[in-house]
Amino acid sequence: MANPLFFLSLSLLFLSPLSSSKHTPSTTTTPSAAHAELNKYGFPVGLLPINVVGYAVNETSGDFFVSLGDPCKVTLPPDNYLAAYSSRITGKIVAGRIAQLEGIRVRAFFQWWSITGIKSNGDDLVFEVGVVTAKYPSKNFDESPQCQGKRSAS
Repeated sequence: MANPLFFLSLSLLFLSPLSSSKHTPSTTTTPSAAHAELNKYGFPVGLLPINVVGYAVNETSGDFFVSLGDPCKVTLPPDNYLAAYSSRITGKIVAGRIAQLEGIRVRAFFQWWSITGIKSNGDDLVFEVGVVTAKYPSKNFDESPQCQGKRSAS
């Protein structure tokens, strides 16, 4: 029987690259201040969808929240995996590390898995689902995805 941690690791394939050759970005996408804040801490803007309506970061504790207004689902190519963002995402952020993350899940093997942390490790991002991790090139997250069924604000 296969190791369940192996299958959990595979579930992180939902975070596969948003390739510009297979993904046509909206021409009206302008990164929000929350996206700029991600850059400040060493993360690419594509970790958040484009529909951010508000955010706050406590510079001392690192506690943050991001408000999307509505829950958001994004289909990640090429395999059409589904990622779901709650209308409110919370956690702690410091340079190169997001911990205690709540509000982002991916669907794999007929089940939803919560992303609990993200580390920036050089040119890579390491995604955590509990004790299981998966690494992807950060350049795959250079563009923010658009929520399904939503149009970007002009």
